[in-house]
Amino acid sequence: MTAVSVAAEWQLLYNRYYRKPEIYSMQWGRMELTRNRVACAPFGGPIAVIRDDSKIVQLYAESARRKLHIFNSAGVLLASTVWDRPGGRLVGMAWTDELVLVCVVQDGTVYSYDIHAELSASQYSMGKDCFEQSVVECVFWGNGMICLTEGNQIFCVSDFKNPQPCKLADPALEDYPLCIAVIEPQYTMHGNVEVLLGVEDHVLAVEEDGVQQLGVGVGPLQKMAVSPNGKYLAAFTHNGRLLVIPTDFSRIISEYCCESALPPEQIAWCGMDSVLLYWEDMLLMVGPAGDPVRYLYDEPIILIPEFDGVRILTNTSMEFLQRVPDSSVSIFQIGSTRPAALLYDALEHFDKHSAKADENLRMIRASLPEAVEVCIDAAGHEFDVSRQLTLLRAACYGRAFCSQFSRDRFQDICKTLRVLNAVRNHEIGIPLSIQQYKSLTAPVLIGRLINAYHHLLALKISEYLNLNSEVVIMHWTCTKMLASAAIDDAALLEILLDKLKLCKGISYAAIAAHADNNGRRKLAAMLVDHEPLSSKKVPLLLSIGEEDTALVKSTESGDTDLVYLVLFHIWQKKPSLDFFGTINARPLARDLFITYARFYKHEFLKDFFLSTGQFQDVAFLLLKESWDFEKNPMASKGSPLHGPRIRLIEQAQKLFSETKEHNFESKASEEHAKLLRLQHELEVSTKQSIFVGSSISDTIRTCIVLGNHRAALRVRTEFKVSDKRWYWLKAFALATVRDWDSLEKFSKEKRPPGGYKPFVEACIDADEKTEALKYIPKLTDPREKSEAYARIGMAKEAADAASQAKDSELFSRLKLTLAQNAAAASIFEGWRERLSFQGVY
Repeated sequence: MTAVSVAAEWQLLYNRYYRKPEIYSMQWGRMELTRNRVACAPFGGPIAVIRDDSKIVQLYAESARRKLHIFNSAGVLLASTVWDRPGGRLVGMAWTDELVLVCVVQDGTVYSYDIHAELSASQYSMGKDCFEQSVVECVFWGNGMICLTEGNQIFCVSDFKNPQPCKLADPALEDYPLCIAVIEPQYTMHGNVEVLLGVEDHVLAVEEDGVQQLGVGVGPLQKMAVSPNGKYLAAFTHNGRLLVIPTDFSRIISEYCCESALPPEQIAWCGMDSVLLYWEDMLLMVGPAGDPVRYLYDEPIILIPEFDGVRILTNTSMEFLQRVPDSSVSIFQIGSTRPAALLYDALEHFDKHSAKADENLRMIRASLPEAVEVCIDAAGHEFDVSRQLTLLRAACYGRAFCSQFSRDRFQDICKTLRVLNAVRNHEIGIPLSIQQYKSLTAPVLIGRLINAYHHLLALKISEYLNLNSEVVIMHWTCTKMLASAAIDDAALLEILLDKLKLCKGISYAAIAAHADNNGRRKLAAMLVDHEPLSSKKVPLLLSIGEEDTALVKSTESGDTDLVYLVLFHIWQKKPSLDFFGTINARPLARDLFITYARFYKHEFLKDFFLSTGQFQDVAFLLLKESWDFEKNPMASKGSPLHGPRIRLIEQAQKLFSETKEHNFESKASEEHAKLLRLQHELEVSTKQSIFVGSSISDTIRTCIVLGNHRAALRVRTEFKVSDKRWYWLKAFALATVRDWDSLEKFSKEKRPPGGYKPFVEACIDADEKTEALKYIPKLTDPREKSEAYARIGMAKEAADAASQAKDSELFSRLKLTLAQNAAAASIFEGWRERLSFQGVY
């Protein structure tokens, strides 16, 4: 195709070219747009059509019952459903950014449909005022809308994902506004929607917290449209003028006088460069300067604004009106001599085997990379596949003589065009431009494809672009389950696994959860068995009632957190005995349960040990509980807490006595309980809380200190304290109260069974040298006697006693003990020479 024939399709608006190629011949058969309400989604999205109940129309062979039809942009029917929604006449209908069809009826009820005409359960109302006053008009934007009631009150939903209707400030209007437009929240300073109302000769800007009067004298305005970037307003006045002004109405940027004062049916921006006005048979495109461009139509049209142009829908076709990209202008403009045009021309000569191809290349040698880039860019903006190929061939031809040009750039545009051409096919019907594709992004496009059930194409695009195909496989699997209710679980599992194996790392647990949600629990159990990650498998097994399997899988994983998750789930669900039987067969689960219960669930753990015959473990728990009583501050004040504590120890003693292996524990528990009872009696009798919790030795010592020798003897008798230990305890107790007479009398009662060392130690510890000298000479062991003399500083006596022991090591210790005493050192030196201990020193 020559450059002349390409440029002949363009229209010049001042100094900019526009083109309007037909993208689709609509496939919907007999369709009259004037008889219907139509909602078209941006980014080449679907088209919703429903008969307009505000008009009297002739019914042909169709049913009197209205139907909501959803088509793709090529007019291929995607879904339809009977419209039987209550609430009055349909007032407004539009697609959200997530391709949810929002329908608002007269009483303010909002219904939502997906692309398959399935009604969402999340319907809601715009509020009591809308119900009472009735909604008369709606204006939508990406994910929000405003509603105007008969009482001229404005209500807003700023986010359809979280619909919370709110009332904007009262504009205090007596008459219905002449026109309405909306500045989206993302383009306002305060981040909230701003509603523009054409009233008399000015505009009211209505926000949530106030109303502002703008542009006094600029109107009356009949139609308004806000630019794609939210900065400018195109307005048609009562006297046929088209004004372009900033949204703050600070000045008039451009003005054009139309031939008619009759307001247009539609007004829309074409990108940021021109404004479209549509009357019954004519579409007028007005730019900032120069003569406008007129397009004549013999059938009604609907303008669908895109950020880089406008799609034009008629009964029979879909066109895309856009500004011709600069790259295409530089190549195809008539008479162009730019490098890209010469490169494109060189390819044509090359195909004809003309030497002029080489001449063209030599002319643009220095600009060859630029020319290649322009051809690539122009190819990306083309809808015509043959023209794409020609431009890419020209770029490839130039790249052969341009070694420094990036190979990746060429590969990227080829990939992009393959994706775009695939989704532009009329069966898919998503006529994205390259700019729209880049803005939408490939993952979002794939999401739209799978929502339309084009899973195969979505999978191929994902693999082609090296994107994660898991989301596609997951969606296909869930959709397949819903559509395969008649297929048995085993057969369906084989079908699913055949596809799921294509995607490594896919979450079988998520698919199994979906199967369970759809009532196919057996299929869910079979699917979850293929999930390699225990962290995903185990929770799902619990949710589908497979507790035993979940316990097996969690213990096999070795993940204690998972085991605890299963344990707590079964614990709450099963009776105690069933729970005990379940965990007792699993050592890891049993040990983890015991560890947890030992700290937090003593009574439950005791029941477990009793059910399994582990009486000694119950006994140890009872002992621990008794020790916990000891920590209670009330237990140290002669309180009744001693009674329960003693009973716990006695219960433990009985349980220990059930097995021969725990005779020691049984005897120790018995004596402990006996000691606590005796100590409790002592505290009651002495009215001093100092006995309970102490040892037998401390109890005896305390009794003697208090002068209660009878009680001390009772403790000695009850617990069979040996004579040797008794002498030590009593000697130190008497020394503590410094009752030296009683101590001396006690030493003479009979010869102490362990000797007089306890009396010596008690006196020395009490720092009573005189009293100690009464007992040191009675020591029979010369070593003990020598060390005792040394401790009270009597060096000569210590040396005499050490000489009797004839122990060199003892001499060394004594010398160190008395090292600070010069006289003592002299004595030991004399003894060293006398006893010939030179080798020791």
